[in-house]
Amino acid sequence: MNTRIYLRASTKDQDAQRALQILQDLNQDLNLGEITVYMENYSGTKLDRPELNKLLSEANKGDTLLVESVDRLSRLTQRDFQELKRRIQEKGLRLVVADLPTTYQMIKTSDSITHSVLELINNMLIDLLATMARLDNEKRIERIKQGLARSGYKPTGKKANEAKHKRIKELLVAGNMTKDEIAKAVGCGVATVYRVAKVI
Repeated sequence: MNTRIYLRASTKDQDAQRALQILQDLNQDLNLGEITVYMENYSGTKLDRPELNKLLSEANKGDTLLVESVDRLSRLTQRDFQELKRRIQEKGLRLVVADLPTTYQMIKTSDSITHSVLELINNMLIDLLATMARLDNEKRIERIKQGLARSGYKPTGKKANEAKHKRIKELLVAGNMTKDEIAKAVGCGVATVYRVAKVI
């Protein structure tokens, strides 16, 4: 089994190196497996992230997804977070969060009842922390919008690429390509393919 370390780095390189050292030490303490590091400077509000997509594509069942904190993995909307969780579960990854000890206590226990209780607790805590990260981000965005409104700035917003969405739908209906293959063929992220698939 391998450990997939995911780092959503800030612009300060030393922050990423500090977090990486913490995760490498934890991996060694828990004896989780050989490390592969995925690091990117990308917004946690985006489901479609190049290194996160690569991690999910390369991961095997039983591998560990190791992150420093839940907000490093997600500041996503509720819908997108549920999609990310589904993809993690679909790959058979174990999620271990460095600042959430119950996620690695579960690995250490051999008692099935304790394991089940910890799994339930972890699911609730991870959902709660993801919600808090999202709300914190939404508050920050609202403060920015208020500041922009006072300055007279009017954002135009981003529209969906209808041509790409149409092509994705055609390929999904054809049914002879995986979602990853469709994303590469169309030139978009796999998360976009998943979103389009939901409305077919």
